[in-house]
Amino acid sequence: MEYKQIEEKLKEMLPERRLQHSLNVSKCAVKLSQIYDCDENKAKIAGLVHDCAKYFTDDQIEDCIKKFNIDLDPLEENNIALSHSVIGSYVVKEVFNIDDEEILNAIKYHTTGRENMSILEKVIYMADLIEEGRNFPKVEELRELTYGGKMEEALLMSFNNTIKFVIDNNQLIHPRTVKARNYIMSKNM
Repeated sequence: MEYKQIEEKLKEMLPERRLQHSLNVSKCAVKLSQIYDCDENKAKIAGLVHDCAKYFTDDQIEDCIKKFNIDLDPLEENNIALSHSVIGSYVVKEVFNIDDEEILNAIKYHTTGRENMSILEKVIYMADLIEEGRNFPKVEELRELTYGGKMEEALLMSFNNTIKFVIDNNQLIHPRTVKARNYIMSKNM
């Protein structure tokens, strides 16, 4: 499926604001792919479709879990903020006929990160955070690090910020995020 066709289909799946975010992530991912020697087309497509399941209804989620035999972990169950990435990686295959494993993994891990992320996974994870429409404390610092060729530092800062935010809001921390952070820390010690 071509980029414009994917964009048209996403108009049916996402509210206008989220579609704009997805377009921004795609654009940002292309810029980052040029900095980090990543496949530009894969980055462009993964950025565009990364949130395709973000606004699924409970029924749609349940249908996907059954249809694709998705095994959500306890933190992902009943939590669309976390599960949309896992579910989305299956939806992208079905709806957009994308079966590239790198793209699917970039979608699957764009909310939590994971240990030993591929360059495409890192690009999509950071593009989702720093796209031009994002505005939160330290986003400019994350942009400077990421656009400045310091991906590992940007990822570490992002994981640290996420973990602090989750703790401050008295929520559960996904173990993949902790493992992703610790992986980077242990590599750089």
